[in-house]
Amino acid sequence: MDIGMLWFDDSSRSFAEKVRRAADYYKEKYGREPTLCLVNPETWDTAGEKSMPVEMRQARLVLPNHFWIGVEDDLRQAHKPDAQQRAVRPARRAAPARQAEQAA
Repeated sequence: MDIGMLWFDDSSRSFAEKVRRAADYYKEKYGREPTLCLVNPETWDTAGEKSMPVEMRQARLVLPNHFWIGVEDDLRQAHKPDAQQRAVRPARRAAPARQAEQAA
């Protein structure tokens, strides 16, 4: 996941409730369901893991009590137009001066 929403929650709520609240807010703000949540191993709690609304993964790059929630990259790629629909830029040509130098 390259882009997501960073959610901070250091409250006394359960880990599962924190994740649910972050997922609900993400859906309300962005209009789609998140699919992935990255959490620091220090914050990780396996209690209620089966009832999580998103896939959970541990990531040391996320600070404790923070939840990086969003849409997994593979799923985002499926929503991009295919290569035939995208505009293709023509290849750049070398400047005339460089072409003359290369010919010599």
